[in-house]
Amino acid sequence: MIRRVEFDQQLEELKTLLRDMSTHTEEALTAAVESLQSLDAEKARKVVHLDADLNAMEEQIMDIGSRLILTQQPVAKDLRRILVAFRIASDLERMGDLARDVAKVTLRLEGQKLVKPIVDIPRMAGIVNCMITEAIESYLEENTDLAYKMARDDDQVDHLYSVIFHDLLSYLTGEPEAANQAMLLVMVGRYIERIADHATNIGESTVYLVTGHRPDLNQ
Repeated sequence: MIRRVEFDQQLEELKTLLRDMSTHTEEALTAAVESLQSLDAEKARKVVHLDADLNAMEEQIMDIGSRLILTQQPVAKDLRRILVAFRIASDLERMGDLARDVAKVTLRLEGQKLVKPIVDIPRMAGIVNCMITEAIESYLEENTDLAYKMARDDDQVDHLYSVIFHDLLSYLTGEPEAANQAMLLVMVGRYIERIADHATNIGESTVYLVTGHRPDLNQ
């Protein structure tokens, strides 16, 4: 009984860290996009520097999970909970890297003026932040309905990325500075679209946890 209590306590610690990672990731993406909208280099630098916090949280999750496997020797669904936590932590860490990449675009545009107001990129980021929240909730609550919702949300993000790409296409053949800026903004759209893919991966991991089978929600 004592071993089970210890296992459940450490599993709760894992869940808390995953929730903290997801909150940190959402905040990083929001700040990165805001820095881009206003070309606020100082805010962008903060996003870049804070990425190390996400890496540290991932390491904590790996340490706790590895210790649980070695000392408690979990089986079946208990083992899957830990393995899925590893996978989710990796997805969240990669999301943080991509949010950092968005901030780095702001730094590359420092001193310039935007060729056009940024509208659809914040919309994409808003949907993606909701996906991150719901993806983590799907794991914590073992809610497969919420997990499968990731696929529908991902379709919305893909559509907005397509809109952004075609909207900026006309700038690619214009003046060199405008063309360079348009290419960078297309890259930002791609970074955010990839964050959505990682949120969808978390949905897949939740379904695997509950059912033992991993669906492909990124079709």
